[in-house]
Amino acid sequence: MQHARRWLSPHSTIDTRSLLVAGGAAGIAAGIAAAFNAPLAGVVFAIEELSGRLEARSSGVIITGIVLAGLVAVSAFGNLSYFGVIRVPPVGWNLLGPGLAVAFASGVAGGLFARLMIASLTGAPQRLNRWRARWPVRFAAAGGLAIAVIGLVTGGVTFGAGSEAVKQMLAGHDELTPLYTLLKFVVTWLSAWVGVPGGIFAPALSIGAGIGDGIAQLAGADLGPALIAMGMAGFLAAVTQAPLTAFIIVMEMVDGHSMVLSLMASAMLASLASRMISRPLYEALAEHMVAAAAGRWTEAKAVPEGRSRTD
Repeated sequence: MQHARRWLSPHSTIDTRSLLVAGGAAGIAAGIAAAFNAPLAGVVFAIEELSGRLEARSSGVIITGIVLAGLVAVSAFGNLSYFGVIRVPPVGWNLLGPGLAVAFASGVAGGLFARLMIASLTGAPQRLNRWRARWPVRFAAAGGLAIAVIGLVTGGVTFGAGSEAVKQMLAGHDELTPLYTLLKFVVTWLSAWVGVPGGIFAPALSIGAGIGDGIAQLAGADLGPALIAMGMAGFLAAVTQAPLTAFIIVMEMVDGHSMVLSLMASAMLASLASRMISRPLYEALAEHMVAAAAGRWTEAKAVPEGRSRTD
C-alpha cells in the first residue's frame, strides 16, 4: 500500500498513513476471514491495534481493503470456520461463577504469555538472547527439538494451531488436559522465540479453549461449550489486549445469541486482568522494532564518510 501511493494524484486527500493502516488491516482481515470467517473482526482489529481511531477520510479505504481481502480469502479457502461452530445450549445464572473463573484464569494466563513474549523478543533474558543472536540456527534447532519432543510426548496434541483438539473438546472428548494446555502455551512461546512463529490468534484460541474446558470439568459438563467459548475469547483478548476483536471472532463461531453478553464480559474482564500484568503485546513489539531501527540509523550516520563500520 505504501508503493500504491504513487498511483494516486498528488492532490489526493488519502495520506500515506491511511494507506498503511488499510494495507495492514487488509492483511489481518484476509487471515481472519480465511481462518475464522470473521471479516468484521479485521475492521475492529484495525481500529484497536493499527490506528487507535477511525477517521472519516480513511475509513472508506480501510473497509474497502478489508472487504476485498476477505472476499479473496473466502473464495480461495471456502466459507468455513477454522474451529467449526460452537453449539451452546441455553445458559442461565449457573454460568456466572464458572464464567468469572474462566475470565480471570484466561486473563492472568494471557497476561503472563504476553509478558513472556515481550521479554523474550525484546532482549531479556540477556544471556539467552545473546546466544540467540550469536548462533541463531543452533538456537532455533534447539527450540525446534524441544517443540518436537513435547509434541511427540503429547501424541501430537501440541502440534499445529490446536483446532482438532478444540473440536474434540466441543464434541465432549477431553483432548487437551490442563497439562497439555500448559505445554501448548510453552510451545507457542518457543516457536516465536526461536524466530519461526506459528501465529498467535489460532494457538491462543486453543489455549483458551483448554482453560475453559479445564474449569468445565469442575463446574459440570453441561457448561462445557459455553466455558470453552468464554475461554477462547478471554485468552485471546488477554494476549492481544484487543477485547472487541477477540469477542467478535468467537461470537462468529457461536451458534446462538445467548452467549453474546457472556463473551463480551469475558473478553473485557480478561483484558483488564492482563493489563495489570503486561503491556500490550503488539504495541511493545512495535516500539522495540522502531527503537532498533532508529538505533541502526543513528549508528550508520555516526560512521565518518569514506570509512566502513569495521574500521
